[in-house]
Amino acid sequence: MADDYYSTLGVERNADAATIKKAYRKLAQKYHPDKNPDDKPAEERFKQITEAYAVLSDPNKRKQYDQFGDSGFHQRFSQEDIFRNMDFGDIFGNSGGEDLFSQLFGGGRRGTARRPSKGQDYSMNISIPFRLAVQGGERRIDYRSDSRAEQIKVRIPAGIEPGAKLRVTGKGGPSPAGGPPGDLFLQIEIEPDPLFSRDGNDLLVQVTVPFSGICLGTSVDVPTLDSSKRIKIPAGLQPGQKIRLRGFGVAASGRKPAGDLYAVIEVTVPKVLSEEQKEKIEQLSAVGL
Repeated sequence: MADDYYSTLGVERNADAATIKKAYRKLAQKYHPDKNPDDKPAEERFKQITEAYAVLSDPNKRKQYDQFGDSGFHQRFSQEDIFRNMDFGDIFGNSGGEDLFSQLFGGGRRGTARRPSKGQDYSMNISIPFRLAVQGGERRIDYRSDSRAEQIKVRIPAGIEPGAKLRVTGKGGPSPAGGPPGDLFLQIEIEPDPLFSRDGNDLLVQVTVPFSGICLGTSVDVPTLDSSKRIKIPAGLQPGQKIRLRGFGVAASGRKPAGDLYAVIEVTVPKVLSEEQKEKIEQLSAVGL
């Protein structure tokens, strides 16, 4: 549309309502689609002057247009907001004015137009514990916006990834056009865990086994998110190999099944040997072990 609504209608910025209406009526009669069938430039011009009139004929919209300028006004008002409650019948009579509006702008009939555009969306970074991200749950966050402070309870879905965004409906900025407020988007950061790391939907945990246990086989306790689980270590398992605990990873969410937990096997190497241990190791070394 035109850069300036006043120049579009050919009126001064201090023009009164009657002058604006008269200017629009004159231009509308000239570029009306009924008088210019199949004339796309005339149709586009009619749209421009109609949009200008919809804003300048409404005291509240005109005030905000004068205050914020063309760019700032259109950040606050959508096309639906601009034409909301505009009465074509006042200009063209009651014969088809609303139908013309629907044809040209794709809107519904007056009274069924879409609601005004919502307010500005806000964003905020939050950090959550590793286990909350993996298992899901609720978290309360302190939120301050537009000079108000409050606590918001947020539902964290199981398995949320770092960098994901959660939307909190209605906690953004107010709408200048009387529509719904904007939303708050929470960007998720996840704190590291001292035991577990994550690979997609699976978890990994390091488990240390003595050298004898690797050679002969043994049993060890593996920590899980809830408690611990005892597993068997087969003889000859190599350091760095993994043992899977099915279903003990990231919690199930919706149709997504639970992930697995992998115990990553490491061999314990003592820093100091007793005399007896040293003697036994030397005996093993002598036989090639």
